[in-house]
Amino acid sequence: MPDAAALSPDLTGFTRAEYDINGVRTVVHTIGHGPALVFLHGTGTFTGFEMARDWAARHTVIIPYHAGFGDSGDAEAIDTIEDHVLHYMDLLDRLGLEHFDLAGFSLGGWLAAEFAIRQPQRVRKLVLVAPAGLVVASAPAPGMFEIAPPDLPSYLAHDPAAALRYFPKAPDPAFDARLGREVGGFMKLIRNDPQGNPRLANWLHRISAPTLVLWGAEDRLRPTAQAQAWIASLPDGRLQLVPATGHLVFEETPAAARHVTDFLAG
Repeated sequence: MPDAAALSPDLTGFTRAEYDINGVRTVVHTIGHGPALVFLHGTGTFTGFEMARDWAARHTVIIPYHAGFGDSGDAEAIDTIEDHVLHYMDLLDRLGLEHFDLAGFSLGGWLAAEFAIRQPQRVRKLVLVAPAGLVVASAPAPGMFEIAPPDLPSYLAHDPAAALRYFPKAPDPAFDARLGREVGGFMKLIRNDPQGNPRLANWLHRISAPTLVLWGAEDRLRPTAQAQAWIASLPDGRLQLVPATGHLVFEETPAAARHVTDFLAG
């Protein structure tokens, strides 16, 4: 039976740093060498960032924990997507990153898109992996409370076993508390519209960077059909579906990480 330490993300080889960003303790993990690739994580950080090891062969991969998520501190003043984006502007200013590649998964994809809308000149290339945020009436995402806990693995992965290996096999209050905090943080961001930002589609035209939209072909949590709505609104978007894969694209199909490095190298 795995213990709590075994269930924690393996960050061996990453460099950990803490920054005080406008009063918010912000933890950043970095690995690799080369041009900067900033990755914004999804709602749950329990799966870790193993795909970054592949990217690190060509890039300096910079992974901050959102305010109120992971090891970063809570911040009462950061409770909207706009707040998170402005927080990241401050963080990336502090890191001295003027022009970089930007990627995000699920909630992180939403944040990455909103960032690229506001500061398009800073983003060389953009990668959106099963992003949240876009309201697609024809393919709505299931509500957080519509999924019974036993069914969650089948929403996270096409093969539920690929998701189950990240969950404790016995009650683990520490795991539950960390994930509960992160889910609560996401719920706060969708309190006005459970599907995301109804205005997001109006502003995707501002994203000037070439954009890869990467999606599991069998995603039930963030329906794969939403991908076409993103592509229709992005000025320079291309779609890559990963076969037999659900929402946890990199965890279920680790080889999908290569789509990112190939796109950034192209």
